[in-house]
Amino acid sequence: MGTLIWIAVALVVIAVYLSWTAGRLDRLHSRLDAARAALDAQLLRRASVAQELGTAGVLDPAASIVLYQAAHAARQAEEEHREVAESELSQALRAVFEDSAQAEAVREAPGGEEALGELTESVRRVPMARRFHNDAVRAARALRRHRMVRWFRLAGHAPFPLAFEMDDEPPAALGRVPGTEEAER
Repeated sequence: MGTLIWIAVALVVIAVYLSWTAGRLDRLHSRLDAARAALDAQLLRRASVAQELGTAGVLDPAASIVLYQAAHAARQAEEEHREVAESELSQALRAVFEDSAQAEAVREAPGGEEALGELTESVRRVPMARRFHNDAVRAARALRRHRMVRWFRLAGHAPFPLAFEMDDEPPAALGRVPGTEEAER
C-alpha cells in the first residue's frame, strides 16, 4: 500500500511540474506574440515615415526615389523576405542621411522638424523592439529544448520561434531628437 502512495505522489508531482511548465511556455509564447506585434508596429512606423519623407519633396530627387522605393518595398514585403527588405530600408536611410545636409534640408522645410523627429524616434525604437523580440525568442527556445517539453509535446503545434535578424544601424546624421538632450542628462 505504501508503494502505491509513493507512486501516486510522484505522479502528482510530475503532473504539477508539467502543468507549470506548460503554463510558463504559454506565457512565453504570449510574450513572443506581443513582442512581434510591437516590432511589426515599429517597422511599419519607420517605413511609413520614410515613405512620407520620400514623397514630401524636401530631399533631392535621387534621395527621394531611393528612400521611397526602400520604404515601399519594406511595407509590401512578404514575411519570408521582410528581414532583407527592412535591412535595405536601413541602408537607404543611412545612404540618404549619411551627411547632415539632407537632415538640414528636411529640418528647414515646413513641418520638417517634426518629421525628422518622428523618423529619428522610429529609427531608435526599431533596434529596441527587435532586441525585445529576440530576447523572447531566446527564452522560448531555451524552454522548448528541455527534454520534458519535447517528450510530452508541451509546445503543442506552435511553430518554433525564429529571431528577426536585420541591419538596424541608425543613420549618424539623424542624431538626437531636439529637446531630448536636456532630459537625458
